Amino acid sequence: MKKLGFGLMRLPLLNEEDKKSIDKEQACQMTDLFLERGFTYFDTAYMYHEYESERAVKDFLVTRKDRGSYTLASKLPVMQLKEKEDMERIFNEQREKCGVEYFDYYLLHALDAEHYKTVKRLGCFEFAMQKKAEGKVKHVGFSFHDSADVLDEILTDHPEAEFVQLQLNYLDWEDAKVQSRKCYETAVKHGKKVVVMEPVKGGTLANLPAKAKKVLHGLHPDWSDASWAIRFVASLENVMVVLSGMSNLQQMEDNSGYMEQFEPLTEQEKKVLLGQVVDIIHEAAKIPCTACRYCVEGCPMSIAIPEYFALYNAEITEKGTPEHKEQFEALAKEHGKPGDCVACGQCEGACPQHLPAIEWLKKVAEVFEK
Repeated sequence: MKKLGFGLMRLPLLNEEDKKSIDKEQACQMTDLFLERGFTYFDTAYMYHEYESERAVKDFLVTRKDRGSYTLASKLPVMQLKEKEDMERIFNEQREKCGVEYFDYYLLHALDAEHYKTVKRLGCFEFAMQKKAEGKVKHVGFSFHDSADVLDEILTDHPEAEFVQLQLNYLDWEDAKVQSRKCYETAVKHGKKVVVMEPVKGGTLANLPAKAKKVLHGLHPDWSDASWAIRFVASLENVMVVLSGMSNLQQMEDNSGYMEQFEPLTEQEKKVLLGQVVDIIHEAAKIPCTACRYCVEGCPMSIAIPEYFALYNAEITEKGTPEHKEQFEALAKEHGKPGDCVACGQCEGACPQHLPAIEWLKKVAEVFEK
């Protein structure tokens, strides 16, 4: 398998304000190019695009391509499970929405210490393995957002897990909360292959500060910012595939172009990323939000948290740009303002990045609600 995967959490949209308005015509073009260049791995999930990603993949992939020409991954939404019966109901719904008899890869979604309690209570691993025995799943694994110690516990308890999906990128490699390096090393210790998610950290590493761009362009003038991030994780030996949430044909052309004949980074190139570039990014003091949107569902004030964070980051980069204020006011007409936050903590409990979202919302309010 070539190491680039098509992550279906950030598909092209017809209306940027409507996450369900997937541009299926452009998605078809992206899919065709992806497969033509020899890549096969597609990754979706129950919740992506407000529950429409799985249905869309049926239209732009499953009904158009031979089943043997691609591999499809989806995920059991552990965070939404209440009773054992929920697993069978959701699994059948997922197969129907995708239009497939089986999933090549099926994951327990977003495990952490809290969600692992649900996994143990309901027997989620046992359910997934039963589906494998029935031929409805080829490979069983899980995606993960917590410390290396928790990952070690899960892999020790469940050696039947064949792979693990981890958030790996050079910015989080030594981060004390995300623990990218420690989690990767834990997976290696247990002999598991790794699927990489968030290699460009929700776009943060696809648009670097000018100072960082200058450093990297000095080494390879023709390499995009995103390509550096994807090359970094693809260079790791135990990485099976790197997911990129590509949102337009241009991104697909770029990523599939340099990954078609992939060459690992040198040790010196890795040192530049982990040293100079990481230091520059930290100096910029941006909010490291990946726009996964897990924080939005359940917010009592209907605050568009990822969108406000993205605007804040844009303002930090290009201070005083009039369009930022206009975009803020447009958001505020449809959603709660950052200053409306009641500090309930729902968003922080749902955030895979463990961000202090309440404090960041206060900073956003200070900038835009003066």
